[in-house]
Amino acid sequence: MTQDKYSLGRALRPFSFPVALITCLVGIVSASAQPGFSYPVALLIMIGALLLQAGVNLINDHADLHHLKSSSVRAQVIRNFRLGLCCLLLAAALGIYLISYTGLGLLVLLLVGLAGALGYTVEPVNFKRRGMAVVLVFWLMGVLMVCGSYYILTGELSWLVFWRSVPVSLISSLLLLANEIRDVESDRDTGIRTLTVRIGIDRARKLYLLLLLSVVVMASVLWMTDMITGGWWLVSVPLAWLLYKQQQGAQGRASLPPASGRFFMLFGLLYCLSL
Repeated sequence: MTQDKYSLGRALRPFSFPVALITCLVGIVSASAQPGFSYPVALLIMIGALLLQAGVNLINDHADLHHLKSSSVRAQVIRNFRLGLCCLLLAAALGIYLISYTGLGLLVLLLVGLAGALGYTVEPVNFKRRGMAVVLVFWLMGVLMVCGSYYILTGELSWLVFWRSVPVSLISSLLLLANEIRDVESDRDTGIRTLTVRIGIDRARKLYLLLLLSVVVMASVLWMTDMITGGWWLVSVPLAWLLYKQQQGAQGRASLPPASGRFFMLFGLLYCLSL
């Protein structure tokens, strides 16, 4: 079981890739009506975001090294970490090109994102071990990705885009929480004090439900205030109910992360159609 947990396929966490795709797409769609919109730059933004997501995922388990006894498992974690650093370096290279396109203001956003990515699991910060990952993901893989994508394409920040980023940022946190809920036993056994380990599985399930409800409520508020113009996202609401039912049982929680990822993809695409 431990070997499987740290395999390359598991470490990549492909269920989380909708985070990078959808958050960037919200910013890109919001910028698409602005003068000078560039489709090639929009494509580079999405590629860079996927590389960043893969890099963060692959370095995620590095902090577990001191808990691991098997030399083969430790070697796999180190290989994943090195591959993750390569992904981050490629993302940084794309970032440097985008700075030349947008200006030095982008450098600040990229440095904040890089610091957050490394501090996620790398000591001495290790937000994951401190139980802060669910909050951190909201800002770094949600708000920052949406607003950053918009900034690259337009050269400006927007309060409208910030508020539009909130529903997908909440689902970013939801997806991370789903992963913690699935792994709560193994994390507890290895001394990794994630938020779910700290507050217990029952409270984590309640938080999961609260985040689901918050997504629907926030999207509804944006729709009613004309910050988004359509209601296509409503089609995905029944899936939110299925997720709530799924996370109640131990068997359902085992597949909660990929199910949450599918919800993110469906909601996100429909949400972009609603902007």
